[in-house]
Amino acid sequence: MAMVCLSDFEAYAKKYLPKIAWDYFAAGADDGTTRDENILAYKRVRFRPRMLRDVSVMDIRTKILGSEISFPVGIAPTGFHQLAWPDGEKSTARAARAMNTCYIASTYSTCTLEEISAAAPGGLRWFQLYIHRNRAASQQLVQRAEALGFQGLVLTADLPYTGKRRDDVRNGFRLPPHMKVKNLERVFEVCKMSLLDPSVTWNDIYWLRSLTHLPIIIKGILTREDAELAVRHGVQAIIVSNHGGRQLDEGPATIDALAEVVEAVQGRVEVYVDGGIRKGSDVLKALALGAKCVFIGRPALWGLAYKGEEGLRDVLRILQDEFRLSMALAG
Repeated sequence: MAMVCLSDFEAYAKKYLPKIAWDYFAAGADDGTTRDENILAYKRVRFRPRMLRDVSVMDIRTKILGSEISFPVGIAPTGFHQLAWPDGEKSTARAARAMNTCYIASTYSTCTLEEISAAAPGGLRWFQLYIHRNRAASQQLVQRAEALGFQGLVLTADLPYTGKRRDDVRNGFRLPPHMKVKNLERVFEVCKMSLLDPSVTWNDIYWLRSLTHLPIIIKGILTREDAELAVRHGVQAIIVSNHGGRQLDEGPATIDALAEVVEAVQGRVEVYVDGGIRKGSDVLKALALGAKCVFIGRPALWGLAYKGEEGLRDVLRILQDEFRLSMALAG
């Protein structure tokens, strides 16, 4: 079957992944309203194309926190990549490096930070952190990531508790016995994710800043008020995100929240967005509304499920080609 667009990869993943893995990746919280709205909201955004502009040469490169990437699409942090492909996050890191873009590795990786680093030396990688009740474990992770050459620290702010994903409850979701949450293996078993620290506040950004020289990016911001607090607490960037609709249902679609956040920060920090990006034209819409870069979550997993590193490169290449074409046609 010819893989022409991202929905082809989604169909393949749904057909061939084990049901429990597909359900985990696809799940939204409660009714799945926000998860679905992330996609639908893009369809309501319309272009105002301009004509007779010389589009014979286009440069789609950009910089995020000073690092150049080949086009403004990175890979969002998602857990448990070995559920999609045996090599897991190592394949993800290799694909990101091959396409010269940013990969945000999750706390809940099924490969260690060391394995991810070794798989794609020289790649642009950030590390996504959940702060756990065991602060020493979180501190150790941050310092390991910095020592391994990760170039940014992404604090996920929207997960004091895990949202209710009905299919995971029905399936009694657990990692298969041969898979481990590798970065936390020697610290504690984390599959239930009940060891997250729900007492985390804005003041903990000061604690993080005391541990590392890495720029801090905060992920999960959806309002003007929180965007202003993020700037005030010294973060370098914001990812407008609702966790792919997996946490609080009935919140705003991320593309709808983007403009409010961009307006609030007034260029003082970089703003990115994830959730619902399925076409190159979606990337262009996000940039037109003020994002510096977008990050893809589920589509990266579909690419892995298709052919590992090669499949994920295919997903990124399709988005890159569609984005370039949309830019040209919009003038």
